[in-house]
Amino acid sequence: MVLGAGLAGLLTARVLAEHFPRVTVLDRDELPETGPAFRPGVPQSRHAHILWSRGIEVMERLLPGTTAELTGAGAALLESPRDLLWLSPADWFQPVPGARVLIAGRELLDWMVCRAVRRDRRIEVLGGRFVTGLVAGPDGRSVTGVTLRDRPPLAARLVVDATGRTSRAPAWLAALGYPAPEVTRYDSHLGYSSRVYALPAAPGTAGSRLQGRTDSPRGGVLVPLEDGRWLATLVGNGEHAPPTKDPEFLEFTRTLRSPALYEAIRDGEPLTEPTGFRATANEWRHYERMDRWPDGLLVVGDAACRFNPVYGHGMTVAATAAHALDQALAGLPARRIPAECRALQRRTVAAADVAWQIATSEDLRYPWTEGPPPDRATRILQRYMSRVMAGANTDPALSSAFFGVLSLSTPPAALLTPGTVLRVLSKWRLPTAPDAPPYPAHTP
Repeated sequence: MVLGAGLAGLLTARVLAEHFPRVTVLDRDELPETGPAFRPGVPQSRHAHILWSRGIEVMERLLPGTTAELTGAGAALLESPRDLLWLSPADWFQPVPGARVLIAGRELLDWMVCRAVRRDRRIEVLGGRFVTGLVAGPDGRSVTGVTLRDRPPLAARLVVDATGRTSRAPAWLAALGYPAPEVTRYDSHLGYSSRVYALPAAPGTAGSRLQGRTDSPRGGVLVPLEDGRWLATLVGNGEHAPPTKDPEFLEFTRTLRSPALYEAIRDGEPLTEPTGFRATANEWRHYERMDRWPDGLLVVGDAACRFNPVYGHGMTVAATAAHALDQALAGLPARRIPAECRALQRRTVAAADVAWQIATSEDLRYPWTEGPPPDRATRILQRYMSRVMAGANTDPALSSAFFGVLSLSTPPAALLTPGTVLRVLSKWRLPTAPDAPPYPAHTP
């Protein structure tokens, strides 16, 4: 039984269907039946979402043909940064090699993935089921089902919590006599604000990304949606959080490091009101460190480890965790899986390691970020990555390595090979925080 019909829950269900004769996915929302629609349980769906190349690969392996179905429905499959105007903290990216990204409205992506999962007759996806707790086995050391609001309990040999940021797993475990997990949390107080536009003319590129930095902690992205619409998402840290009202939304875009976003949307027709989102802290609930863990329970996705979404890793980590589970279950009989949940918890959450390192080390550049202070190794890594970024803007070899790591397709060690380090150090004269021109030289 999988709790949560987001990307983490659906891909996990697809993996488990290869090992159990029946998998049931429960979600508290009434799920759309006729097409993409907003769900209250996914409030962040109104903001920009991307699936990096590694996530695309895993999704295709588990649900072949889904990428083509998504692009056929209006999603964009792009090469980043080649197809975008991307202003990094250092400078504009030139048309250098990067990584594939799938850009789609979250409602469309969830709808299409859910439809693909439902084609597997071993999987049933049910909405309107509000889970209120776990059912303990007679020995008190296992989970054997869930309790629901206004419905009888349901039994299961394995329960997977994929309920995301609002997961109640700590309280459910406490009710069974388990201690609270250790929690590591970093919060840079990033805020989002997004709205959808119809533009009088399509921008000259497939979109834009304007990153902020410590001396100018404001940024924004403009990405295509299905039906010819465009989504503008603004971001800012601390007191620079973007507004959620008119005309301040448009005025905020004039304060970014480039006028590209402002000039793209200033004559557009807003189709929605600005919508904010503030729950952006990095938080790792360390279930994998607990001394005791019940048989028959897994916690995956944002329910275990969530990231500042500005780096775009949440959905890709959900996919890589499903892949890690798939590998861990290879050759393991279904009857043994519940007893292996402690080891499986460690294997699946390890998929978050690289994304966690990227998000937290970057957030720690901001002096107001709450959380454990950066150690010496982190400070050295930050300085080195600033040099990598400055070089990757124009150097194809560095950009390939950088985006391989950023897309979670390549281990971070790729940026630390002797040849790469020498290449980075050879560019020591490049400034890491210059005053970039308003537009790159290659603007169409």
